[in-house]
Amino acid sequence: MREESIDNSHGKIVVFGAKRIRRVLVEGQWYFSVVDIIAALTESNSPTKYWTAMKRREGATSGFELSTICRQLRLISSDGKAYSTDCVNTEAAFRLIQSIPSPRAEPFKQWLASVGYQRVQEIENPELSQQRMRELYKEKGYPDDWIEKRVRGIAVRDELTDEWRNRGVSGERGFAILTAEISKATFGLTPSDYKRLKGLQRENLRDHMTDLELIFTMLGEAATTEIARNKDSQGFIPNKKAAREGGSVAGNARRQLETKSGRKVITRQNYLTEKPKAKRLPRSDSE
Repeated sequence: MREESIDNSHGKIVVFGAKRIRRVLVEGQWYFSVVDIIAALTESNSPTKYWTAMKRREGATSGFELSTICRQLRLISSDGKAYSTDCVNTEAAFRLIQSIPSPRAEPFKQWLASVGYQRVQEIENPELSQQRMRELYKEKGYPDDWIEKRVRGIAVRDELTDEWRNRGVSGERGFAILTAEISKATFGLTPSDYKRLKGLQRENLRDHMTDLELIFTMLGEAATTEIARNKDSQGFIPNKKAAREGGSVAGNARRQLETKSGRKVITRQNYLTEKPKAKRLPRSDSE
């Protein structure tokens, strides 16, 4: 099974046969797009209409409402925007497949079972998840030293978001606002501004940062976690203040380095145009 990242924090695309299936990790479970599953298992030219007819048919024949096993989650569509989408976890996907008469169903069931088993392994042993992540980045051509920083950055980010949840900040919007505060204080740019600077569209910003950009991103988020803990910040407003202060720690360090080195940390360069097995960006440029 080949897997590739898409640009958002919500999830990834996996490829089954020639079909792409969007998925997102929520509370330790993978949720898959229903219409993408239907597209993979049927010859329908309109999976959305097929899904509507399928719900109606199942309700009439068995009395079971398929919508009750779905969850509305925001996934990136083909136009690059996020929309609320009917999604099912692995268990519900098996129930959904029972209502789809298709010779392709059995291989899909085996694939879902494999995905579920891998996730159970990763929960029991988080090191497996990190190892798979390293292998994925290595396949894409990233150097080992960059991969180690990226993996460490993910751990720092997870620690910060866990701290925010424990301190009364929840929801993607709240996290996005606080993250933007850290980024502005660290780099003088919001994540959206930073993506525009690098010419990115749907790609993940941090996957296109240089070593130094990753390091200062980590510093800003680690400092925010430390400040929030030490000041016992509770609720959104106090944590917003902590985010600004944490970002300022990284911002001051960045400016000091730029003064001493004579080079800018922030760079337009990214990994988009780099060929596999040769992705190594300079640490910074003079912009």
